[in-house]
Amino acid sequence: MAVKDYHELRVYQLACQMAVRIHELTKSFPVEERYSLTDQVRRSSRSVCMNIAEAWCKRRYPKSFVSKLTDADGEAAETVVSLDFASHFKYISLEVHKELTDHYDHICSQLATMMAEPEKWVPKNTPRSTLHNQHKLTELTKQKASVSRTKALCSGIPGAI
Repeated sequence: MAVKDYHELRVYQLACQMAVRIHELTKSFPVEERYSLTDQVRRSSRSVCMNIAEAWCKRRYPKSFVSKLTDADGEAAETVVSLDFASHFKYISLEVHKELTDHYDHICSQLATMMAEPEKWVPKNTPRSTLHNQHKLTELTKQKASVSRTKALCSGIPGAI
């Protein structure tokens, strides 16, 4: 069965479960961490889910899809670093730390699998010309930027343009 919506992605479901779990765990963090570690780990764990959802909406364009999945992967890594600090400061046990980081390792490996073959996720009704046109548009944008830079550099030189 084909995935119709990002809610059906196992990686999205696991990321959401972890974000909810982290939210619950951080309720017991010290008050002085409210605007630092607590806020940071909650935001980064939620951002994993949000970036997966955004990537799904951009899957028609493989480069954009991979970019958003890369953002999700980075947010997952940021979450793990926050969990490392939480463990170091004994806000969570070593067992909970291992459980959560194992789940984030799994999330990151699923994201890497998706990033390795973005074409598999392009909607079936996307015309191949759309993918080709995206590449042509990217090249055209690069050419225009190059021309603009050249004009800017030569603007002070009489007769250069």
